[in-house]
Amino acid sequence: MEQTALLARLRDGVGEQDAGLPRYKRLRGAIAELVATGVLKPGALLPGERVLADALGLSRVTVRTAIAALVEEGLVRRQHGSKTEIASHVEKSLTALTSFSEDMSSRGLKPGGVWISRDICRPSPTEMMALGLSGQHQVLRLKRLRTADGAPMAIETATVPARFLPSPDLIGDSLYTALDALGALPQRAVQRMRSRPATPLDAELLQVEPGAPLLVMERRCFLADGQIVEFTETRYRGDVYDFVLELRR
Repeated sequence: MEQTALLARLRDGVGEQDAGLPRYKRLRGAIAELVATGVLKPGALLPGERVLADALGLSRVTVRTAIAALVEEGLVRRQHGSKTEIASHVEKSLTALTSFSEDMSSRGLKPGGVWISRDICRPSPTEMMALGLSGQHQVLRLKRLRTADGAPMAIETATVPARFLPSPDLIGDSLYTALDALGALPQRAVQRMRSRPATPLDAELLQVEPGAPLLVMERRCFLADGQIVEFTETRYRGDVYDFVLELRR
């Protein structure tokens, strides 16, 4: 939507809100309504604070407070610099064993990735314990930034024993496609989830502020015969990922 049309819609929306509400809540409600109705799509940029303040007859403090409320609710996110964009949320089921590429494709998003490193090396102590290996074994360690429609979503570090996947050259866009071709596609997994603040490097890669909350998933994957074929740590942006678990009595 063009900025002039967006500002007109926001001006009307602010006017339609309950006049008894504080002005920042009226602006917050107007923006949230445009998001809920699909007028503002995920990834769309909001005008700057000064532009919003001048066009809507509000103070910059009022605009800043409204944006802060939307950030706290996860409806928008601040990029590096002064840009504010509508947040994209992805739901991931915790009951299905799927790859990142499968998750994104099933939601109509284009999965992608930027390789950070692809190494044949000795396992770390954590990888040795997770994969049941000794220090004499070799593993293929794959680290990449995962994206959806070009936006950074997660930092993924996958480790596979070299006997299952002997070369990084065998991998295209999807690790699971490569494992499937070699007859080593995981059949079940055990996952552990925790939270942690983004390190400066995490923040740079994921385009979030240092210290922003990340959802960290550790997953051990098994073949049908019980062999451990993969150990992966994935650091998801907490502002765009929702994990869903269905419970039954």
